[in-house]
Amino acid sequence: MQTDGVGVHCPTDLSHATDTKIHVLVCVTGSVAALKLPLLVGQLLQIPGVEVRVVTTEHACHFYDVAEIPVRVYTDKDEWEMWTQRSDPVLHIELRRWAHLLLIAPLDANTLGKIASGICDNLLTCVVRAWDLRRPLLFCPAMNTAMWNHPITTRQISTLTDFGYVEIPCIAKKLVCGDEGKGAMAEVMTIVETVKQYLPSAAPCHSSHINVTGSTAVPLHSATEGSG
Repeated sequence: MQTDGVGVHCPTDLSHATDTKIHVLVCVTGSVAALKLPLLVGQLLQIPGVEVRVVTTEHACHFYDVAEIPVRVYTDKDEWEMWTQRSDPVLHIELRRWAHLLLIAPLDANTLGKIASGICDNLLTCVVRAWDLRRPLLFCPAMNTAMWNHPITTRQISTLTDFGYVEIPCIAKKLVCGDEGKGAMAEVMTIVETVKQYLPSAAPCHSSHINVTGSTAVPLHSATEGSG
Protein backbone atom coordinates (compact mmCIF):
# COMPACT_ATOMS: atom_id res chain seq x y z
CA MET A 1 0.00 0.00 0.00
CA GLN A 2 1.04 3.58 -0.46
CA THR A 3 2.69 5.08 2.58
CA ASP A 4 3.48 8.63 1.52
CA GLY A 5 1.81 11.38 3.50
CA VAL A 6 0.98 9.32 6.59
CA GLY A 7 3.32 9.27 9.52
CA VAL A 8 3.54 10.02 13.20
CA HIS A 9 2.82 13.72 12.64
CA CYS A 10 -0.22 15.56 11.32
CA PRO A 11 -1.38 13.99 8.03
CA THR A 12 -0.87 17.04 5.83
CA ASP A 13 -2.55 15.36 2.86
CA LEU A 14 -5.80 15.57 4.82
CA SER A 15 -5.55 19.30 5.46
CA HIS A 16 -8.76 21.17 4.66
CA ALA A 17 -8.18 24.60 6.21
CA THR A 18 -7.87 26.39 2.85
CA ASP A 19 -9.04 23.64 0.52
CA THR A 20 -11.94 24.55 -1.74
CA LYS A 21 -12.46 21.06 -3.15
CA ILE A 22 -15.27 18.69 -2.24
CA HIS A 23 -13.89 15.65 -0.46
CA VAL A 24 -15.28 12.19 -1.21
CA LEU A 25 -14.05 9.29 0.90
CA VAL A 26 -14.58 5.91 -0.77
CA CYS A 27 -14.62 2.90 1.54
CA VAL A 28 -14.13 -0.50 -0.09
CA THR A 29 -14.79 -3.88 1.54
CA GLY A 30 -14.10 -7.51 0.68
CA SER A 31 -16.61 -8.17 -2.06
CA VAL A 32 -15.60 -9.23 -5.55
CA ALA A 33 -17.24 -5.98 -6.68
CA ALA A 34 -14.12 -4.27 -5.33
CA LEU A 35 -12.73 -5.12 -8.77
CA LYS A 36 -14.55 -1.99 -9.95
CA LEU A 37 -12.69 0.34 -7.58
CA PRO A 38 -10.29 1.72 -10.22
CA LEU A 39 -13.23 2.53 -12.52
CA LEU A 40 -15.27 4.04 -9.69
CA VAL A 41 -12.46 6.29 -8.49
CA GLY A 42 -11.69 7.36 -12.04
CA GLN A 43 -15.32 8.32 -12.66
CA LEU A 44 -15.56 10.25 -9.38
CA LEU A 45 -12.42 12.20 -10.22
CA GLN A 46 -14.12 13.42 -13.39
CA ILE A 47 -16.65 15.36 -11.30
CA PRO A 48 -15.44 18.98 -11.27
CA GLY A 49 -14.03 20.13 -7.93
CA VAL A 50 -14.00 16.67 -6.33
CA GLU A 51 -11.05 15.17 -4.49
CA VAL A 52 -11.06 11.47 -3.59
CA ARG A 53 -9.38 9.32 -0.95
CA VAL A 54 -9.87 5.58 -0.38
CA VAL A 55 -10.11 3.49 2.79
CA THR A 56 -9.77 -0.24 2.21
CA THR A 57 -10.17 -3.36 4.30
CA GLU A 58 -7.48 -6.00 4.10
CA HIS A 59 -9.74 -8.46 2.31
CA ALA A 60 -10.77 -5.89 -0.29
CA CYS A 61 -7.13 -5.66 -1.39
CA HIS A 62 -7.41 -9.13 -2.95
CA PHE A 63 -9.67 -7.77 -5.69
CA TYR A 64 -7.78 -4.79 -7.10
CA ASP A 65 -4.26 -3.55 -7.74
CA VAL A 66 -3.46 -0.49 -5.63
CA ALA A 67 -1.12 0.67 -8.40
CA GLU A 68 -4.25 1.28 -10.51
CA ILE A 69 -5.75 3.63 -7.92
CA PRO A 70 -4.68 7.22 -8.70
CA VAL A 71 -5.41 8.56 -5.19
CA ARG A 72 -4.20 7.92 -1.66
CA VAL A 73 -5.32 4.57 -0.21
CA TYR A 74 -5.46 4.12 3.57
CA THR A 75 -5.24 0.80 5.41
CA ASP A 76 -5.40 -0.45 8.99
CA LYS A 77 -1.60 -0.31 9.04
CA ASP A 78 -1.70 3.44 8.44
CA GLU A 79 -3.99 3.92 11.43
CA TRP A 80 -1.63 2.17 13.83
CA GLU A 81 1.60 3.57 12.40
CA MET A 82 0.36 7.15 12.69
CA TRP A 83 -0.40 7.06 16.40
CA THR A 84 2.47 6.63 18.89
CA GLN A 85 1.59 9.06 21.68
CA ARG A 86 -1.32 11.09 23.06
CA SER A 87 -0.59 14.19 20.99
CA ASP A 88 -0.63 12.31 17.67
CA PRO A 89 -3.62 12.53 15.31
CA VAL A 90 -6.03 9.60 15.04
CA LEU A 91 -6.43 8.65 11.40
CA HIS A 92 -10.10 7.63 11.43
CA ILE A 93 -10.97 10.96 13.07
CA GLU A 94 -8.84 12.93 10.61
CA LEU A 95 -10.53 11.14 7.70
CA ARG A 96 -13.94 11.83 9.17
CA ARG A 97 -13.07 15.51 9.47
CA TRP A 98 -11.68 15.66 5.94
CA ALA A 99 -14.57 14.05 4.08
CA HIS A 100 -17.74 15.84 2.99
CA LEU A 101 -19.32 12.63 1.71
CA LEU A 102 -18.67 8.98 2.54
CA LEU A 103 -19.33 6.27 -0.02
CA ILE A 104 -19.08 2.56 0.85
CA ALA A 105 -18.79 0.65 -2.42
CA PRO A 106 -18.99 -2.23 -2.25
CA LEU A 107 -20.46 -2.96 1.18
CA ASP A 108 -20.10 -6.69 1.76
CA ALA A 109 -22.31 -8.80 4.06
CA ASN A 110 -19.69 -8.97 6.80
CA THR A 111 -19.15 -5.21 7.05
CA LEU A 112 -22.89 -4.59 6.71
CA GLY A 113 -23.40 -6.71 9.83
CA LYS A 114 -20.61 -4.90 11.66
CA ILE A 115 -21.94 -1.42 10.90
CA ALA A 116 -25.52 -2.38 11.79
CA SER A 117 -24.25 -3.69 15.14
CA GLY A 118 -21.97 -0.75 15.87
CA ILE A 119 -18.78 -2.81 15.62
CA CYS A 120 -15.68 -0.80 14.73
CA ASP A 121 -12.68 -3.14 14.58
CA ASN A 122 -10.77 -1.71 11.60
CA LEU A 123 -10.05 1.67 10.04
CA LEU A 124 -13.09 1.59 7.76
CA THR A 125 -15.65 0.73 10.43
CA CYS A 126 -14.08 3.25 12.82
CA VAL A 127 -14.57 6.00 10.23
CA VAL A 128 -18.20 4.95 9.81
CA ARG A 129 -18.83 4.79 13.57
CA ALA A 130 -17.35 8.29 14.00
CA TRP A 131 -19.19 9.72 10.97
CA ASP A 132 -20.98 13.06 11.31
CA LEU A 133 -24.61 12.21 10.61
CA ARG A 134 -25.19 15.71 9.21
CA ARG A 135 -23.14 14.63 6.20
CA PRO A 136 -24.25 12.12 3.56
CA LEU A 137 -23.18 8.50 3.83
CA LEU A 138 -24.04 6.34 0.82
CA PHE A 139 -23.67 2.57 0.73
CA CYS A 140 -23.78 0.00 -2.05
CA PRO A 141 -24.56 -3.54 -0.86
CA ALA A 142 -22.88 -6.39 -2.73
CA MET A 143 -23.05 -10.07 -1.85
CA ASN A 144 -24.08 -13.51 -3.04
CA THR A 145 -27.79 -13.90 -3.82
CA ALA A 146 -28.30 -16.43 -1.04
CA MET A 147 -26.71 -14.03 1.45
CA TRP A 148 -28.83 -11.18 0.15
CA ASN A 149 -31.99 -13.26 0.55
CA HIS A 150 -31.23 -14.11 4.19
CA PRO A 151 -33.81 -12.41 6.47
CA ILE A 152 -31.14 -10.64 8.51
CA THR A 153 -29.98 -8.67 5.46
CA THR A 154 -33.26 -6.74 5.25
CA ARG A 155 -33.06 -5.94 8.96
CA GLN A 156 -29.49 -4.72 8.69
CA ILE A 157 -30.19 -2.58 5.63
CA SER A 158 -33.15 -1.04 7.48
CA THR A 159 -30.90 -0.27 10.45
CA LEU A 160 -28.50 1.64 8.22
CA THR A 161 -31.27 3.61 6.53
CA ASP A 162 -32.72 4.38 9.97
CA PHE A 163 -29.36 5.97 10.79
CA GLY A 164 -29.93 8.28 7.83
CA TYR A 165 -27.55 6.47 5.48
CA VAL A 166 -28.57 6.28 1.83
CA GLU A 167 -28.81 2.91 0.11
CA ILE A 168 -27.82 2.59 -3.54
CA PRO A 169 -29.65 -0.68 -4.16
CA CYS A 170 -27.95 -3.77 -5.52
CA ILE A 171 -29.08 -5.26 -8.82
CA ALA A 172 -29.93 -8.68 -10.22
CA LYS A 173 -27.50 -10.32 -12.64
CA LYS A 174 -25.32 -13.38 -13.06
CA LEU A 175 -22.72 -13.19 -10.31
CA VAL A 176 -19.05 -14.11 -10.57
CA CYS A 177 -19.76 -17.27 -8.53
CA GLY A 178 -22.24 -18.40 -11.21
CA ASP A 179 -25.44 -17.74 -9.26
CA GLU A 180 -28.10 -15.55 -10.80
CA GLY A 181 -30.24 -13.11 -8.87
CA LYS A 182 -30.10 -9.98 -6.76
CA GLY A 183 -26.95 -9.06 -4.85
CA ALA A 184 -24.62 -7.48 -7.40
CA MET A 185 -23.37 -3.97 -6.66
CA ALA A 186 -25.08 -1.16 -8.54
CA GLU A 187 -23.45 -0.13 -11.78
CA VAL A 188 -20.65 2.42 -11.44
CA MET A 189 -22.59 4.96 -13.50
CA THR A 190 -25.55 4.68 -11.13
CA ILE A 191 -23.29 5.12 -8.11
CA VAL A 192 -21.58 8.20 -9.53
CA GLU A 193 -24.86 9.83 -10.53
CA THR A 194 -26.23 9.25 -7.02
CA VAL A 195 -23.10 10.73 -5.46
CA LYS A 196 -23.58 13.84 -7.60
CA GLN A 197 -27.05 14.31 -6.12
CA TYR A 198 -25.67 14.46 -2.58
CA LEU A 199 -22.58 16.59 -3.19
CA PRO A 200 -22.62 20.19 -2.00
CA SER A 201 -22.18 22.75 -4.75
CA ALA A 202 -18.97 23.97 -3.10
CA ALA A 203 -16.68 22.87 -0.30
CA PRO A 204 -18.81 23.60 2.78
CA CYS A 205 -17.82 24.66 6.24
CA HIS A 206 -17.64 21.78 8.69
CA SER A 207 -20.44 22.99 10.92
CA SER A 208 -23.25 22.69 8.38
CA HIS A 209 -23.08 21.75 4.76
CA ILE A 210 -25.75 19.17 4.13
CA ASN A 211 -29.46 19.66 4.42
CA VAL A 212 -31.04 17.30 6.92
CA THR A 213 -34.63 16.25 7.42
CA GLY A 214 -34.81 14.54 10.78
CA SER A 215 -31.79 12.25 10.69
CA THR A 216 -31.96 11.64 6.95
CA ALA A 217 -29.72 13.42 4.47
CA VAL A 218 -31.55 14.63 1.39
CA PRO A 219 -30.08 15.42 -2.02
CA LEU A 220 -28.92 19.02 -2.30
CA HIS A 221 -30.89 19.59 -5.49
CA SER A 222 -34.07 18.37 -3.83
CA ALA A 223 -33.57 20.42 -0.69
CA THR A 224 -33.06 23.65 -2.62
CA GLU A 225 -35.72 23.28 -5.32
CA GLY A 226 -38.32 26.00 -5.11
CA SER A 227 -36.33 28.19 -2.74
CA GLY A 228 -36.09 31.83 -3.62
